[in-house]
Amino acid sequence: MSALAQARVSALLPRLGLPDGALDLTSVFGRQAPQVLEIGSGYGAAAVAYCTTFPAHDLVAVDVHRPGMARAAAAAAEAALPNLRLHLGDAVPLLDRLPARSLAALHLFFPDPWPKTKHEKRRFVCADRLALLLDRLAPGGALLVATDQPAYADFLRRQARHLGADVELSGRPTWRPLEGFELKAVTAGRPIVDLRVTASG
Repeated sequence: MSALAQARVSALLPRLGLPDGALDLTSVFGRQAPQVLEIGSGYGAAAVAYCTTFPAHDLVAVDVHRPGMARAAAAAAEAALPNLRLHLGDAVPLLDRLPARSLAALHLFFPDPWPKTKHEKRRFVCADRLALLLDRLAPGGALLVATDQPAYADFLRRQARHLGADVELSGRPTWRPLEGFELKAVTAGRPIVDLRVTASG
């Protein structure tokens, strides 16, 4: 990681980060609001765009990539968004710290597809993790997934059916910026699939 990225992580993440232990996002943000978690936030463009578009919502963006999180921290600081927090680390332990039925939405945009069949269990939406995601959604909440890999979309549908969850095609969110993996896919001529997953009933 470059010296600039390290400086951003050291200076900005403590201000934009989360406390240790069990998480009460109402206390973290200091208000009652719809709470959203974005998993695999990359450079933070979608998270910043969402928080700018929906100032009445609070969002936590999580990613394991330190240089990406450094850029996200810089973008968040420049935008001065009070409704955005960042977490450098794995999403599963973070989900374990959140209460059940607490999130209005979960965003998973262009996750690593792990295209080989023998690597399917490494996909983030394998059954165990999908069950955890659905458990964290509040009534009426939804998991939004975007991918340019048809096999990943089909795999998600199978996992959702296994859990009794509902999956439907959704329109591309107008607030999501066209860049990063999505821009590369569109430039290469690959269609984007946007899916909405909800707990049945």
